Amino acid sequence: MCAKIYISWDALKRELNNQRAAGKKIILTSGTFDLLHPGHIHLLRSARSFGDLLIVAVNSDDSVKRYKGLDRPINTLGDRMTVVAALAVVDYVVLFPQDTPQELIEYVQPDILVKGGDYKKESIAGGGFVESHGGSVYVVEYLDQYSTTKMIHSIVANVALKKINSCNR
Repeated sequence: MCAKIYISWDALKRELNNQRAAGKKIILTSGTFDLLHPGHIHLLRSARSFGDLLIVAVNSDDSVKRYKGLDRPINTLGDRMTVVAALAVVDYVVLFPQDTPQELIEYVQPDILVKGGDYKKESIAGGGFVESHGGSVYVVEYLDQYSTTKMIHSIVANVALKKINSCNR
């Protein structure tokens, strides 16, 4: 079963209220999820282990451009959300157009907030809010060998090398 994709925060909140009434613990993590790699899978599996239902908040294309640069994202928001939603550990996927998921976190009020180890717990957007409402914030191990930026640089370097090699034939 694929995760449910939400564009409307209101519809997601209604669904979450039903799940909370059934005693479910709601987890939220967020990110760009541009070129999906094992580091993303590690984050999502780890996040899911902290509760019952995992929401993955995905940056809009415009927020990615503001955060990562004008040449990003590689994949569109719709494609990124579709790929994340296909993962078995993910229950809900929602977009956020802001630079951070703070506003979304305050709106849906997850019980648990999770980010990768490239973040410090005290600087995680929405972390203070979640803890002030009795929730928990976790930072999972960052797998440094996996990075979308490194993948892009490797692809560009390989393309450049092939162009150089083709000119030397």
